[in-house]
Amino acid sequence: MATRENPTPSPGAAEAFFTRVLVGVDGSAEALEAARQAAILVDPDGELALVSAWSLAPPLVAPLTVVPPYDGDADSARLQAAAALGEAQKAVSATSAVVVQGFAPQVLLDRIERSHDTLVAVGSHGVGRAAGILAGSTVTELVHRAPCSVLVARGDGRWAPRRIVVGVDGSPYSALAHAAARQLRDRFDGTLSVVVAEGREAIDLGGVSLIAGDGFHVVSDDPVAVLTAAAADADLLVLGSRGLRGLKALGSVSERVAHRASCSTLIVRGG
Repeated sequence: MATRENPTPSPGAAEAFFTRVLVGVDGSAEALEAARQAAILVDPDGELALVSAWSLAPPLVAPLTVVPPYDGDADSARLQAAAALGEAQKAVSATSAVVVQGFAPQVLLDRIERSHDTLVAVGSHGVGRAAGILAGSTVTELVHRAPCSVLVARGDGRWAPRRIVVGVDGSPYSALAHAAARQLRDRFDGTLSVVVAEGREAIDLGGVSLIAGDGFHVVSDDPVAVLTAAAADADLLVLGSRGLRGLKALGSVSERVAHRASCSTLIVRGG
């Protein structure tokens, strides 16, 4: 059962979700959408950084599938990365934009550690969870390893976070998620739905009430199925993360939902 101790974020944590936002771009429509959504979410006085990575290793997005065009030539790969960055700069106004050599997930993780970014945004290329694990997709790697919040962006260029769903289970992690969701609801004059999924483990409803008040409903079913269904008509699904990394993160609710949800998913870490 989730603990009721310290169910709310630490002082100031709720104010720092969107202060330093990083976006990985690769020339795809999905990456451009991630950049657009990040530009919307970043605080008005925050920083938005764009990074485009290139490597001589073929960029796999599924087992044995290489993103075309790719010829293994360093100059060509660098030019493609620069072109992707230029396209993103036309779409959004960024504080900084750089091309970096290296494997994209590791480039982004290194930047997060160095710059203490509070959110990293990447586009979903539709790679399933199992394929992403085998191929080392950027989304899967960041969901598993990023120390900051992660936005997995989905949309068609008309996205705005107005219909927001947040999963709450009474834990401090879900309290952070609720704080981030509430902040976005207020900023964008949206609506916020609180979903409580009670699967095999009992939920601390007292802790949920401390976080969300009385405005929530409980669904007795598998949390992944409940949250995925709740996201069907939403613009943004917000989830807390227990801070698990690497293999320990495999099978977590937030990790599985991030791959399955039909809308953009924000996995909140920090505090």
